[in-house]
Amino acid sequence: MTLLPIPVEEASAGPRPADLDDGHLLGLYRTMARIRCFEEQVVAAFAAGLIPGSTHPCIGQEAIKAGAIDVLEPSDLVLGTYRGHGEAIAKGVSPAGIMAEVMARATGLCKGKGGSMHLADPEAGLISTNAIVAGHIPMAGGVALSCQFRKTEQIVLCFFGDGAACEGEFFETLNMAMIWKVPLVFVCENNGVAISVPVSKSQATPDIADRARGFGMPATIVDGNDVFAVRSAVAEAVERARRQDGPSFIECKTVRWERHSAFSAGGTDVAEQRRAWQRVDPLRRLRKALVEWRVAADEDLDRIDREAQDEALAARSEAEAAPFPDPESIFQDVFAPPLEIPATGSEPQDC
Repeated sequence: MTLLPIPVEEASAGPRPADLDDGHLLGLYRTMARIRCFEEQVVAAFAAGLIPGSTHPCIGQEAIKAGAIDVLEPSDLVLGTYRGHGEAIAKGVSPAGIMAEVMARATGLCKGKGGSMHLADPEAGLISTNAIVAGHIPMAGGVALSCQFRKTEQIVLCFFGDGAACEGEFFETLNMAMIWKVPLVFVCENNGVAISVPVSKSQATPDIADRARGFGMPATIVDGNDVFAVRSAVAEAVERARRQDGPSFIECKTVRWERHSAFSAGGTDVAEQRRAWQRVDPLRRLRKALVEWRVAADEDLDRIDREAQDEALAARSEAEAAPFPDPESIFQDVFAPPLEIPATGSEPQDC
């Protein structure tokens, strides 16, 4: 794992959460390490010419993925953005399946036809990630409405970035989600820049949460580099949704270490600013806390790091050895069969 020797004087996670035992705390660290190592292998594989299309690493935002998904039940559902490898791993999706999809191999989650930005594993509860900025937000609203209508007791988590908060479907979904009180939690990963446009130049207010409050939605702002702050806020929102009290909005202030995408020149930052970001590395922050709380020694955490590295390397090796999709399969799994709905003789009901 690439962890540069940078001072982390501000990297404290505060008091130990009373409701989490040692195993749970180590599990959060393991999830974040797995995401970090996987993304580093994606960056390396792209540089080696192994990935068609582009990639969008979430390095530096692991605490949001791990903390938010940690409070979900296995049956709960997640939708994410093109920067969605982290939520897929946190939701229990196979890293080998993700890497194979990223490399457009036939063994990928979507048989190599979706690529890095279009991941889906419904059995794991990952409905989809989406290449269109904010395109998945109304989808998440529809999934949550379906859960409500069918009384499944499932909660839907929707991840998106600050750029998506400038799109019309963002506002439309917030409005309808509040009107219908659907079981949906909006998780905004505000890393401060949409490709190369800073939030200060695209939004009149510094906090995106204010937009949710304008619809009467409960909204909280947290430090997105603090896995426990994220976890606590999302846990409260999930509990609200389970009580059928409607949606909530969590704005996670965070940073993006890499460029917007592997192809993009946008958002490139000078070395000094990058070093400043790494001082609040969520992994370093959690590691320091776990050692201070005597949950684990550095050697124990080093072992977790090595296991995460080995997993990511194995996923990459397996993907490299996998075949590309057969050209004759190009139309398979692309078009759904016609849906036959039996006549009921009754009029449609209001939701």
